Amino acid sequence: MSALPASLTLVGAGKMGSAMLAGWLAGGLDPARTTILDPQPSPEIEALCAARGLALNPATVPASDALVLAMKPQGLDAAAPMLAELAGARTLVVSILAGKTIADLRARLPRARAIVRAMPNLPASIGRGATGAVASEGVDAVRRAQADALLASVGLVEWLDDEGLIDALTAVSGSGPAYVFLLAEAMAQAGIAAGLPAAMAARLARATVSGSGALLDATDRDAGLLRQDVTSPGGTTAAALAVLMRDGGVPDLMREAVAAGRHRAGELSG
Repeated sequence: MSALPASLTLVGAGKMGSAMLAGWLAGGLDPARTTILDPQPSPEIEALCAARGLALNPATVPASDALVLAMKPQGLDAAAPMLAELAGARTLVVSILAGKTIADLRARLPRARAIVRAMPNLPASIGRGATGAVASEGVDAVRRAQADALLASVGLVEWLDDEGLIDALTAVSGSGPAYVFLLAEAMAQAGIAAGLPAAMAARLARATVSGSGALLDATDRDAGLLRQDVTSPGGTTAAALAVLMRDGGVPDLMREAVAAGRHRAGELSG
């Protein structure tokens, strides 16, 4: 994490902002040069700032090498005058504001030159996220490395060359945790329908989904190959997969779902 910026201001210390902050501090970010701005900080954030010496809502906000925007997107306009003062020509601005484009940020932060738009997902809250990022033209190699270090503190980072792909990424990894949770929910309900006690079905579904995810993460083997490893010809898994993979089944539904999510993300960005 040596590429972390020397000083940083975090605007918004909710679930995602606080998760990133924990990763940064663990990676060596200097607490004495870190400022947290949040109008309603949680007791946990207040305690962290007091224990580690981070500045919380100071009367005068010092200039920082990096400005990370993690508040609610609908709060951007109200915060813009204050943010514009903090975002100078040499400031790295990293935004995780859903639906807010680089052009949106430029319009509100006129002095900012180096802007990174990122889309993390919920598992970032436990350091296992998947984040897509795109850099504006003003982001040089040093600032890109700083942004990568900041985002990598909560999981995988994938850099996009085209901001237009953010909507597709949002529909895959941004919304993706909900798809996985739905799978666990549906498996549990199917288990109940097959005669298992409800609590047992829920435990089995949860352990199966989380364990399979851990296995997928622990190997370089393609997901399709792992599926084949589990599937004996003519066996029970093959019978079940024949239902899930038939025309109109999971692969077709997933393509339709991602397309719908991508379309909605475009509407929200517009």
